[in-house]
Amino acid sequence: MGAPLRIVIAEDSAILRDGLAGLLTEHGHQVVAMVGDASTLSAVVEQHNPDVAVVDVRMPPSFTDEGLLAAIELRRKYPMTGVLVFSQWIETRYATELLAGGASGVGYLLKDRVADVREFVDALQRVATGGTALDPEVVSQLMGASRQQDSLTRLTPREREVLELMAQGLSNNAIAEALTVTERAVEKHIGNIFVKLDLPVSDTHHRRVLAVLRLKG
Repeated sequence: MGAPLRIVIAEDSAILRDGLAGLLTEHGHQVVAMVGDASTLSAVVEQHNPDVAVVDVRMPPSFTDEGLLAAIELRRKYPMTGVLVFSQWIETRYATELLAGGASGVGYLLKDRVADVREFVDALQRVATGGTALDPEVVSQLMGASRQQDSLTRLTPREREVLELMAQGLSNNAIAEALTVTERAVEKHIGNIFVKLDLPVSDTHHRRVLAVLRLKG
């Protein structure tokens, strides 16, 4: 288990909010603030300086995309705070925008697909320490939105598999284990993906994230 985290929760359902807080506290973490709407999220993050914020997508007043927009604002204003979107809804447009600044410290998990508490806590710790946690279904929808792009048709089926696993936040070693290949083979596939998607080496952009964003177009 990693170091205890300081966490802010933004969730409009009081039952889910309190339940999350209880589970995280049981696992040794500190929930420093909880809010039921997106409008106050930025203020509590500024006040408490948490390691990570857990944010629902659809929150008051319109219950559309307030939470995701607030998460994007957090990424812009407080880049050292991890953001884990935790919702039953996938908003591909704003999910892409959330990832536009880089995948470090970002997660997007679906409530209905997280069956294990340890899995959720591990994802939260990964995001809080600069990692990535993306549900495969989120990745699938991001990818499916742009399958007609010419650059994507250049990818082989194996390269597409590797790209999907990259987008989930897996390391090269983890991808190798998932596909039962060598890490060197994964590195070669990733290199080919970057070439085929016209993503040159850059000091200012995260090419792994840009590859996923290219799928969204």
